[in-house]
Amino acid sequence: MTSRLWHHGAQYAGETIDPATCPADPLELFAAWFAAAEAATIPNVNAMTLATVGDGGRPAARIVLLKELDERGFVFFTSYESRKAHELEASGRAALLFYWQPFERQIRVEGVVERLEADRSDAYFATRPLGSRIGAIASPQSQPLASRAELEAKIAAVEASLAGAEPTRPTTWGGYRVVPDALEFWQGQPSRLHDRVLYAATPSGWSRTRLAP
Repeated sequence: MTSRLWHHGAQYAGETIDPATCPADPLELFAAWFAAAEAATIPNVNAMTLATVGDGGRPAARIVLLKELDERGFVFFTSYESRKAHELEASGRAALLFYWQPFERQIRVEGVVERLEADRSDAYFATRPLGSRIGAIASPQSQPLASRAELEAKIAAVEASLAGAEPTRPTTWGGYRVVPDALEFWQGQPSRLHDRVLYAATPSGWSRTRLAP
């Protein structure tokens, strides 16, 4: 393969941010940035990269959807039998990344992971489209499949077993919450001299520090 060098990348010119004027609570700033991205109708505004670490320190990342931001942290849902779930359970930590290109903004989140309360997972599962609920029951997420037909047969078997009844949440599927202990807000600036504000949890609240670009 021939080596390639990419020179893509626009000149950034976003708004400035300063730790001295940022809110004391990072979740307040997150909510404001998220609301701005929503108002701009950015597609899949709640898409975030979830990074985990597996055996031997092997990293893995994938896109998941933020479904809720509560007073403790960032909530998403998945199979408890998936690779990501096994790695979350083993390490107890995760990192998240949001990127909203039109605003030249990204937010990095690091924190501890806990399972969401079962009743809240039940409540969210009930709101999902029927096909998604059946899929969550039928799919052995992250496990090898011989073919697409094998997956379709598993779905058909679940549909037949339900006989028209409403599916309930399987115990192998539910929510996780990332409880943050560090958040970094990145705002693009000209000449790559970006503004970066790091919030770090302390016993008395959150510290705010400007980082070099």
